[in-house]
Amino acid sequence: MTRGRANLLLLFAGAIWGLGFVAQASAVGNVGAFLFIGLRFLLASVTVAPLAWREARQARHKLSFQDYSGFIFIGLFLSIGSVLQQIGLATTTVTNSGFLTGLYVVMVPILGVVLFRNWPSPIVWPCALTALGGIYLLAGGQLNSLTTGDWLTIACAVFWALQIIFINRLARENGRPYMLSLVQFLTCAVFGFTVALATEPFNWSTVMLSWPAILFGGVFSCGIAFTLQAVGQRYTSAPQAAIMLSSEALFAALFGAILLGERMTVHGMIGCALIFAAMISVEVIPAMRERADATS
Repeated sequence: MTRGRANLLLLFAGAIWGLGFVAQASAVGNVGAFLFIGLRFLLASVTVAPLAWREARQARHKLSFQDYSGFIFIGLFLSIGSVLQQIGLATTTVTNSGFLTGLYVVMVPILGVVLFRNWPSPIVWPCALTALGGIYLLAGGQLNSLTTGDWLTIACAVFWALQIIFINRLARENGRPYMLSLVQFLTCAVFGFTVALATEPFNWSTVMLSWPAILFGGVFSCGIAFTLQAVGQRYTSAPQAAIMLSSEALFAALFGAILLGERMTVHGMIGCALIFAAMISVEVIPAMRERADATS
């Protein structure tokens, strides 16, 4: 698979996640955050299980205990990030949540350098800062206007960044993206159900009120989108993947306006444009340089 096609998969995953913000917001107040996580990742596990089984049958080598441990480790990052995002949606808007989650676009290259001394392509830094500027404009240029839910979403972005970094390393090493997805989904489901049983009441009628959000979140936002992420990241770098995945912010704002009637300020629209420009630049500029090198 070419890097361009891989980035298209990541862009499609971002679109699904953007719509998923609307679904998650509709579930807030009806279903506890941990129960919601458990239910949707259980559905995600069922969705990807046939692909993981087929992949295992065709694999030339078996995965080691270390491989499975790494998959579970990634699942814990995903679990914590998902819970922080879901709780944060109770006191922030879909648009804000979509953009603030996109902070991982800056955190990925920074954490990559700090943790592994992995320096990205030079174009990543200006693109990441451009995306950060878009997020800042979303807050109206005043960080003190951020709510508790906004800060929880920013914390979520840290775990999202770690998940992206470690998926990039493990997906390249073992070539088993479907099994990686299945194990991280099962980890999230067990995590969500375990905490929910201890801390949240269960009411079947309220769960049924949110079944469309749970179904969409489980099958599409988790089962399909995160699997597309695992597949796409085999063929591109973690910083570039983060910038492409940040398109979820654009789609969250779009679907928030269409389906929930949310409206962005002029600052927010400029922020959208900046993130879109960063996303296009990180794909187009390296491709132009490669063509120039090939013809020279």
